[in-house]
Amino acid sequence: MKPMTIIEGQKLPTLTAPRVSLRWLQDNDMPALFEIFSDPQVMRYWSSAPWNDKAEAVQMVESIRDHFAKGTLYQWGIARNSDDYIIGTCTLAHVDTQNRRAEIGFALRSDHWNQGYMFEATSTLLRFAFDKLGLHRVEADVDPRNKASIRLLERLGFQREGHLRERWLVGDEINDTIFFGLLRREWQRID
Repeated sequence: MKPMTIIEGQKLPTLTAPRVSLRWLQDNDMPALFEIFSDPQVMRYWSSAPWNDKAEAVQMVESIRDHFAKGTLYQWGIARNSDDYIIGTCTLAHVDTQNRRAEIGFALRSDHWNQGYMFEATSTLLRFAFDKLGLHRVEADVDPRNKASIRLLERLGFQREGHLRERWLVGDEINDTIFFGLLRREWQRID
């Protein structure tokens, strides 16, 4: 087995799909990030509440950069190719180089739902994760009520691996999660 490749340099590489690119988040992207993560529809099934303060975008970007430097989280902005405007994020979190695995996460502005943008973005990220980074496994943790994300993961070839009861406390609500996994050999079969 080949070892996992670590992303080197000062920022993430840009990954291009037909209508979107996954790129390094810049300081001028913070208003777009606030639009995304302050939307209650987007955050409905997230493990935290919608943002109330624009300073949370600054904190997020600082945290992304700190985790990138440590090699534990790689979070791209999803930018429309037509105007380079950020409409979402796509993430490899909990990166485990020893075991060659990570967890995928994603968010998309609600006015861009059901248009195929997230399929393009996640397909591009998975190709990079398996082919360039050398990951063996990618995992996903999804609220069972989030039917759109479940459909996306299943379309990408992820398999349901477990139902974890009362895993997340968001505000005053305790939520379950469904755990999904995708192995490199399964991705190669559908790619």
